[in-house]
Amino acid sequence: MSEQNKHRILFVCIHNSARRQMAEAFLKKYGGDAFESESAGLEPGVLNPNVVTVMQEVGIDLTGKSAKAVFDLFQQGRLYNAVITVCDKEAAERCPIFPGMVKRISWSFKDPSGFSGNREAILQNTREVRDEIEQQIKTFIREASSVSYWMPASEIAQ
Repeated sequence: MSEQNKHRILFVCIHNSARRQMAEAFLKKYGGDAFESESAGLEPGVLNPNVVTVMQEVGIDLTGKSAKAVFDLFQQGRLYNAVITVCDKEAAERCPIFPGMVKRISWSFKDPSGFSGNREAILQNTREVRDEIEQQIKTFIREASSVSYWMPASEIAQ
């Protein structure tokens, strides 16, 4: 697929430590040549080591992934077909409006940094979030393969 035909997707999360990295990694794994993805956070953060562990369990290595700031991407004038927030609604509302025809999507997932209990309980809860994100990405890819998914509602009705 040519670079012009790729769907450019930005995943955004507030803490910049878990969910957006998982979503980006799964889109890269399953999206093939149809997608180009990046991810960034609203606040500086350090990648959650439990997320690194559970992603390695499914063959994805996030070791050394850097934390990008969403406002830096915005200031660079980056263009995206969709900006997908993967945290709570309040955080999604803080995301900048990127220029162009951008589809804004909000997915809500529990924050792994808020899990408590022993290590195995925390890892199990993190696995559940990982699996939810993976399923959401697969659904997104299926839906996004439809041309009408990207068209404004006014054009679909015609």
